[in-house]
Amino acid sequence: MNERSLRDIVIGLGGTSEGVPRQSGFDITAASEVMATLYLSYDLTDLKQRLGNIFVGFTYSDKPVFARDLKAQGAMAALLKDAIKPNLVQTLEGTPAIIHGGPFANIAQGTNSIIATKMGLSLSDYVVTEAGFASELGAEKFFDIKSQVGNLKTNAVVIVATVKALKYHGGAKLSMLHNEDIDLLKKGFDNLDKHIENMKYFGFNPIIAVNRFDSDTDAELDLLEKHCKSQNVKVTINESWARGGEGAVELANKVIETISDCLDCFKPLYDPSWSFEEKIETICKKMYGADHVEYALKAKSQLDKIEKLGLGNLAVCIAKTQKSLSDDQNKRGRPQGFTIKIREVQLSSGAGFIVPIAGNIMRMPGLPVSPSAEKIDIDGDGRISGLF
Repeated sequence: MNERSLRDIVIGLGGTSEGVPRQSGFDITAASEVMATLYLSYDLTDLKQRLGNIFVGFTYSDKPVFARDLKAQGAMAALLKDAIKPNLVQTLEGTPAIIHGGPFANIAQGTNSIIATKMGLSLSDYVVTEAGFASELGAEKFFDIKSQVGNLKTNAVVIVATVKALKYHGGAKLSMLHNEDIDLLKKGFDNLDKHIENMKYFGFNPIIAVNRFDSDTDAELDLLEKHCKSQNVKVTINESWARGGEGAVELANKVIETISDCLDCFKPLYDPSWSFEEKIETICKKMYGADHVEYALKAKSQLDKIEKLGLGNLAVCIAKTQKSLSDDQNKRGRPQGFTIKIREVQLSSGAGFIVPIAGNIMRMPGLPVSPSAEKIDIDGDGRISGLF
């Protein structure tokens, strides 16, 4: 249940036998450490070991306590014995698809499970996987976390763009995105260029797939195509939204062409041996385009404690707004001259990374102004309405 008051709570008030009084809080399931641990595991044995590595807290003598010290990893793994199995579904056209995991890239690692991807690779010549929330979040975490843990070698990258999104980053109001606006579209190109640049940091010259919608005009699409070609990247208009698989044939062919040219392109952004500050600064400056990184005292203290636990080689999974390259959701386009502010750092030792939290991002998002629950009802015969 999504309850705002659960973000920040005080627990352990029942006396010495019922825990230590402390401030705590809930995260949405997609941002939980167990979710991340499950989907970065190879198999049940690896999952059990990773669950045992989850950091719980300190003893009164300041010694670290992990889930394995509480002998909890076996029971935790038993609860997840079915959840670790990927889900096989199919598209409307009968294409097999594996859906497994739901970590959001703005607050977690943003990709499906290692098991799902490797299963796909064992069954098909080509496997397409999504890294949600753009290049600076989803793609960076796919490459620097999942690919490193799973030893995955990507052969091609597709950046999905839309005319509407680029006009939004050019300054258009949400209510006006369906209107043709060449000038604001041009202004939005800076945002796309940054995502292209980001993929080049990892060794890829990406393909741009322009998802076409009914409101897109020929003039807007032509301009966008010309801009992509001027950036020396392949571009195709993807009409799968309206025409299904038939509308994506050109895109598929360009992906296959690109794969043959890129058999060993991938290079990670940072080395695990670097300090946390070096890793965070590299991501913020290269992926986001930030000038500086600032740490709250709380965040600095947390990083020091994690280092002292001997976990300095963990990966970095920054939680940040998906609405901007910066940590301020109101800065559209390609912001310049900004500072990323890390307010706190959470440890996900089971998953194998730390989570620096930037700006005002929440790991338990709030409800919209009009919650969907207001539309849900049930009649006397048990018929439910309002779910769709």
